[in-house]
Amino acid sequence: MRPGPRNLITDVPGLRVGNAEDHRVKTGATVLLADRPFTAAVHVMGGAPGTRETDLLAPDKTVQEVDALVLSGGSAFGLDAASGAADWLRGQGRGFAVGDQLVPIVPGAIVFDLINGGDKDWRESPYKRLGAEAAEAAGETFALGTAGAGTGAIIADLKGGLGSASVVLPSGHTVGALVVVNALGQVTVGDTGHFWAAPFEMGGEFGGRGTAPGFDASQAPRHKGGPGQATTIAIVATDAALTQAQATRMATAAHDGMARAIYPSHTPMDGDLIFAAATGERPLADPVWDALHLGHAAALCLSRAVARGVYEATPADGDPLPTWQSTFG
Repeated sequence: MRPGPRNLITDVPGLRVGNAEDHRVKTGATVLLADRPFTAAVHVMGGAPGTRETDLLAPDKTVQEVDALVLSGGSAFGLDAASGAADWLRGQGRGFAVGDQLVPIVPGAIVFDLINGGDKDWRESPYKRLGAEAAEAAGETFALGTAGAGTGAIIADLKGGLGSASVVLPSGHTVGALVVVNALGQVTVGDTGHFWAAPFEMGGEFGGRGTAPGFDASQAPRHKGGPGQATTIAIVATDAALTQAQATRMATAAHDGMARAIYPSHTPMDGDLIFAAATGERPLADPVWDALHLGHAAALCLSRAVARGVYEATPADGDPLPTWQSTFG
């Protein structure tokens, strides 16, 4: 396996990602779009998720495809970002047809970034605007780190961020991941700058430092804040032709990548959630073994994307925590 040409989720053909930020508020939104509706699923393992329209992603529901997926800051306020993206899509003539009306299907998830040094004294939530701006900005290349929904993200001891990575399988299928790293725990080992995801790094994509020289497992893990102040949300995507049930299994397997990269993960205070997206361009030659490899690749990409999101973060006035680069770079 090797990374795709951009090492981004948009190496999956037909996918585009857009970011929008408000640096005064220290927040933002990120939208994943495709050339046409795509199969989507979700799996939640955190204890405190914040979501929109995730129930319809179950395999037994009427709607089998979506028009976009949205990741946003803002806690419950950030769910408005999906409304902004839906308005934009409707203006493009996109949506599920009901009579003479089009209803864009836009599931979304949020992270808590309301206590990060930004000015949250708004009279009207900025998230609907940010969702529309992110959809408008969608393209094949996009910024990582302090960008989009990762703008205001923080983790236990460092600034978090938006990460992405991709891989091309021997079968020819492409898998990519997109993640907002706002975890309760750490992504580096103890006081070192070594990432937990180091064994899975490809081509020095997050510094090439390798694994930590040692780790004392008897020490309690570090964490930030209190209940409701953390979440890591992600999308894993592929060009494989998957049913919603198969996509759900890929999202489930991808949580392994989160657990490899964040210590601890899936806590009662995190809302850890992973969407899966499948564009359907490449059939599966073997539904069993190809599905296994897709799940493995999704976990691999996600662990790398988590580290990249923190590695690429940049400093800004009023930040409550330093960046990886300013601490270890």
